Amino acid sequence: MAKLLRSLRRTHQSLSNSNLFNTTIQNPSLSTSKLHPVSRITTRNCVSEMRKAAFEDNVLRLIRREIQYELDHFPSKQPATKFSSFIVDERPGEQWIRLKRRFGDSEEIKVEATMFDGSIPVSKSGGPGQDVELHISLIVNIHKGDGEVLEFLCSAWPDSIEITKLFVRENNRMPSKPYFGPEFKELDDELQDSLYDFLEERGIDEKLAVFLHEFMKNKGKTEFIIWMESVKSYIEEK
Repeated sequence: MAKLLRSLRRTHQSLSNSNLFNTTIQNPSLSTSKLHPVSRITTRNCVSEMRKAAFEDNVLRLIRREIQYELDHFPSKQPATKFSSFIVDERPGEQWIRLKRRFGDSEEIKVEATMFDGSIPVSKSGGPGQDVELHISLIVNIHKGDGEVLEFLCSAWPDSIEITKLFVRENNRMPSKPYFGPEFKELDDELQDSLYDFLEERGIDEKLAVFLHEFMKNKGKTEFIIWMESVKSYIEEK
């Protein structure tokens, strides 16, 4: 009798294991609940890693597609190193550039220009609706040796330069509470015109505005592609 009971228990145990196996196959969500806690953690980690890998693969695919699109449709040009009498420092990886030149026997001129940093709405030519004009900020420093510096704050529009402020300051020194002078538009009209002539004589004119807008369009494309390549490299790094 004892042998019969032991035999029945073994048969029952075998059937139970078989039923559990079948149930697990039919309903995988039950499988981890029957596993040892360590096995459940391992399974969850594997699933998590698979999801992470799939997500990263998708991000990389989208980045590569975007890079290729930019290269195909908006190929960047080799940036200019000179414009007129200016030497151009393109400042790779930064949002601004610097131009430098000498004027006459003693003047040194330095222009620092941002990438596009604003815009204004304008009417579309030959049709309804509005377009935009992009804006570039300029700081123009004109100095003679170690003397005082004339500093112009300007806006570069697609085909013009607009002066917004004029400072006079000591070279490399700024008082704690400087007087910056009046707004440029508050100056006498004739004086405003003469200051525009003063800048134009030194190459700060509409030709420079056109050059800067073309340069910044190209720089924007180049910097965008470099940025996407950096993101791609980071994700690819294991």
